[in-house]
Amino acid sequence: MTAATAPRSPLPESRIATLDILRGVGVMGILAMNIVAFAMPDAAYVNPRAYGSRGGWDYASWAFSFVFIDGKMRGLFSFLFGASLLLVIDKARAKGESPARIHFRRMLWLLLFGYLHFFLIWYGDILTGYASVGMIAWFYRNKPAHRLVAAGIVCIAVELALMTGLAVSVHALSAAVAAGHADADTLESLRSFSETVAVPTPAELAAETGRILGGWGALVRSQLADHGFDPLIMLAVFGPETLGYMLLGMAALKSGFFTGAWEDSAYRRVAAAGFAITVPAYALLAWLIWRSGFSVPALYAWSYAATVPLRPAMVAAIAALVILATRRGGPLVARIGAAGRAAFTNYLGTSLLMTGLFYGWGLGLFGRFGRIELWLVVLAMWALMLAWSKPWLERFRYGPFEWLWRSLARGSPQPMRRRK
Repeated sequence: MTAATAPRSPLPESRIATLDILRGVGVMGILAMNIVAFAMPDAAYVNPRAYGSRGGWDYASWAFSFVFIDGKMRGLFSFLFGASLLLVIDKARAKGESPARIHFRRMLWLLLFGYLHFFLIWYGDILTGYASVGMIAWFYRNKPAHRLVAAGIVCIAVELALMTGLAVSVHALSAAVAAGHADADTLESLRSFSETVAVPTPAELAAETGRILGGWGALVRSQLADHGFDPLIMLAVFGPETLGYMLLGMAALKSGFFTGAWEDSAYRRVAAAGFAITVPAYALLAWLIWRSGFSVPALYAWSYAATVPLRPAMVAAIAALVILATRRGGPLVARIGAAGRAAFTNYLGTSLLMTGLFYGWGLGLFGRFGRIELWLVVLAMWALMLAWSKPWLERFRYGPFEWLWRSLARGSPQPMRRRK
């Protein structure tokens, strides 16, 4: 029995099992990268020398994440968001509802969820960007798959141009400082670019640690006062890429790739070609970053800019491999699919639990773990996702936050308990 033809779950609308499985892999994989941002200073996410790397195994963990996880799980989730967007529109139309009303209400409520998540829980929110870009993706809903692919490639090319421009600017600023020709504005510009990727000074580290380990109220005030425009900045920087991924995800649904409709041989070709191209390329970029001593210009050039054209191919390869590996189903596959059906709850729940573990309003373990040790936290959280999602969905139609989002988008409480 394949994932695509697995028995339909008794929900108010049919589901595509392959999408749920991929979504489960995506939400679990996102934590594997975000765990560094939860547990360590901001710059450690990109630069292992910034914090949390005590030896060879920690650097090996960084290299593994850089090659196989960083950006790929976010990309997979973005692909799936685009595909799900089409499904919601089609189901609304089939029920005689207004697709536009349902879609834009969903996006507006998601935008509110995202801002609440960003200001009240964790700064690494992706929901505000998804909601904003999702409103734009609406206008591509009727495009055929090949047009969606073409538009997605254009969006990714725009992102590549943006990232390349940033990398060139940082290189020029660094060169001016190194040559002794930097004025005050140049120094401030380089400092601004460097603060999220460079090794922090003791004073900067103490300030960030104090902010994270302070009270919840102070943390919220800091977010409002100092980072209020960050979601808009992130949208401007990563919006083209996110839109490109959503359009490619819409194309993957329309072509049958995301429904499991392709032959095994086709998925094998996608996986083989994707990994053959991207794994050596990512390994080379990791080596270039290492050789530079994790310098700021190298991180912008090789971590931010050079990875842009590689990520879509790696995302497609990962998706193809997951589809092949889960064709026959099984208990673990069922639990991963359930985690995907409750992905919204798992995503927000992860933020609540991880900030509760590491932040000052909780257990205050921020900065206590190395990169290898954090994998134990990741494994524990994965186990929790797999443990609760399936039993919950055997009793209820939706995850808790899925139910809330759905009810708000439709203007009335939705049936929650499953009928026996």
